Amino acid sequence: MILKTDRLVLRPWRQSDAESLYELAKNPNIGPITGWPVHTSMENSRQIIRDVLSADETYAVTRKDHDVAIGSVGLLIGDKSNLGIAANEAEIGYWIGEPYWGQGLIPEAVRELMRHAFDDLGISTLWCGYFDGNEKSKRAQEKCGFRFHHTETEKEWPLIHAVKTQHITRMTRQTWDDCR
Repeated sequence: MILKTDRLVLRPWRQSDAESLYELAKNPNIGPITGWPVHTSMENSRQIIRDVLSADETYAVTRKDHDVAIGSVGLLIGDKSNLGIAANEAEIGYWIGEPYWGQGLIPEAVRELMRHAFDDLGISTLWCGYFDGNEKSKRAQEKCGFRFHHTETEKEWPLIHAVKTQHITRMTRQTWDDCR
């Protein structure tokens, strides 16, 4: 599936995206704040595309005028999420490379993914989270209409061998409909 916004195309990840993924994901300001390790090589990025980013409902974020991956958005539906949510609910995850911060691209991509989740997939509730200190992610969620739900403290995050505090937000189908 391909989703489009005014400035973006959300498309499946390809093995040919490994170079752009590595260039962005080797930056230590990206992965650890979102819960995944810094990429160590092009082969590491290729493996992540194969093992993680090729999952259903996971999209490379590209600009309409340049088909190069600059970030990622995706849905973890039901038991694929680590939040213990129902089968008709989904967790949204996202990140964007540092050169693209502050341009409103992730809120634009997330809003399109929200539309897709509610309108096309029939999801009843969307969940999202951010770790303490990730104010950019918190602000992106607020811009998209997510509201604070609860905080999970001392949450083990094995991918980065850390214990984190995660703040969980949510958006229901009813709230989405009321906002349109």
